[in-house]
Amino acid sequence: MNLSTSEENYIKSIYHLQLDSNMVNTNTLARELNTKAASVTDMLKKLKTKKLVKYQRYYGFKLNENGTRMALRIIRRHRLWEHFLVSKLNFPWDEVHAIAEELEHVSSPELIKKLDSFLGKPKIDPHGDPIPDVDGKLPEIRQINLFDLPLHRSATVSSVSNQSPQMLEMLNHYGIGIGSQIKVTKTFHFDHSLEVKVSKQAACIISQQVAKNIFVYHD
Repeated sequence: MNLSTSEENYIKSIYHLQLDSNMVNTNTLARELNTKAASVTDMLKKLKTKKLVKYQRYYGFKLNENGTRMALRIIRRHRLWEHFLVSKLNFPWDEVHAIAEELEHVSSPELIKKLDSFLGKPKIDPHGDPIPDVDGKLPEIRQINLFDLPLHRSATVSSVSNQSPQMLEMLNHYGIGIGSQIKVTKTFHFDHSLEVKVSKQAACIISQQVAKNIFVYHD
């Protein structure tokens, strides 16, 4: 099925929104895409005609099986391109999202197959997000939030939920990246900030807000 860039952007946004709320409403999607509710309504009619979404009156809409499969293909392309940009072209992880947003619409199956093989069939992207396989299956990643990590327990940073350039720039400042060794050495009850030790660096203090966006795995 051939989809426009706009249609693909809508499908991907709906997929991410329905992970949190199952059903998505027009206003929420409009805010996510920075557009008007009327534009969303028009697009939903097109996606419904193409049998990619299902609508439930008074409850909202969500992707159907075909729509979900299409969304995972787009996400697969996006995350593979992010991996390529970081691992092969040495882009910083806080600069690749916008570029991958453009590259994800290059939908040649043969190109994506060769890109995946060239990269060694990676399971995660540079931010720790799982990369869907060719069948749309997501690898399982066992992880916990840094805020829930027991004191003095060594762990490895596995993903970051807030991937805004501002957040990633802050993590760069602290030397925190995917694969970094980290441990919580102290908690502060006043504001719930954490003192953390990253690899061999001096301990630093991060806020609760930052900690809630960092996920780790440990033995």
